Amino acid sequence: MEFTAKQIAEYLGGRVEGDEQATVHTFCKIENGQPGALTFLANPKYAHYLYDTKASVVLVNDDLELERAVSATLVRVANAYSSVSELLRLYDSMKPKKKGIDPLSFISGTAKTGDDCYIGAFAYIGENVEIGSRCLIYPHAYIGDGVKLGDDCIICPNVSIYHGCQLGDRVTIHSGSVIGADGFGFAPDQDGYKKIPQLGIVKIEDDVEIGANTCVDRSTMEATVVHKGVKLDNLVQIAHNTEIGANTVMSSQVGVAGSTKVGEWCMFGGQVGISGHITIGDRVMLGAQSGVPSSLKSDQKLIGTPPMEMTPFFKSQAIFRRLPEMYKQLSQLQAEIEELKKTR
Repeated sequence: MEFTAKQIAEYLGGRVEGDEQATVHTFCKIENGQPGALTFLANPKYAHYLYDTKASVVLVNDDLELERAVSATLVRVANAYSSVSELLRLYDSMKPKKKGIDPLSFISGTAKTGDDCYIGAFAYIGENVEIGSRCLIYPHAYIGDGVKLGDDCIICPNVSIYHGCQLGDRVTIHSGSVIGADGFGFAPDQDGYKKIPQLGIVKIEDDVEIGANTCVDRSTMEATVVHKGVKLDNLVQIAHNTEIGANTVMSSQVGVAGSTKVGEWCMFGGQVGISGHITIGDRVMLGAQSGVPSSLKSDQKLIGTPPMEMTPFFKSQAIFRRLPEMYKQLSQLQAEIEELKKTR
């Protein structure tokens, strides 16, 4: 597929600066530009690449001021980052989608599948499963008894969805993830730990994407809930009875302990740890490796363990690095004071 700069500008509502007929057929990073490729500039750190890139077309923000001439054709748009995302989605939607049921798959006679689905080799579809239209179930996926999937879901290879779990429309789950494994519930007694049966399910609402090797545990009762628009990175752990608010995003290795409620539009950096039985408000941003032992109010930007506002945190870190030097100075001052005391 080939597109001209003019076509791209018309689709995005932008304007061309350079050759309107410049054509592209692929994408590239601006630092690795090549003829026939489209790239973008959104981060000022990469601005110097613009003047030497070999890419044919570059998406840039409307307000970008050039320091010197560029050889590439520019398409000026309101937001280069969101515009390239839109083009990538368009390009991806044009790729042919798999259809049909592989004869090596297993589908229970009581299961129901919608129109235009793909079910790959060695996928397992259990009893009373309901699968919506245009779903893609890749090889070696496991869909347990009574699971319900909405329309346009993508279940990648080696995903396991345990019995009774419910997924909305346009849910994507990447390879190796487990939805609905038992929550980590054990009651200690004199003989050790007795397992607490996990009788609930997992509910995942529309437009959720879950990365590879991520786990969302089923609840003890009722449901662990992941609300619409949530995006979970690889290697994220969502414990039982937890509720994740709409449009929240979590980077890799985030862990949320049981019975915690996370608000809407939150953003958690990598390796953030959230204690159990607490509430995180809406629009809370947590920096990487933050540890949260207690509830947080809405509209905070925090980092550290326990988390604090970012400016005090970085000031504290600057002081922390100087502690050996400060300790040495303190010891010298103490010694001098002791000497002064002896002269009295």
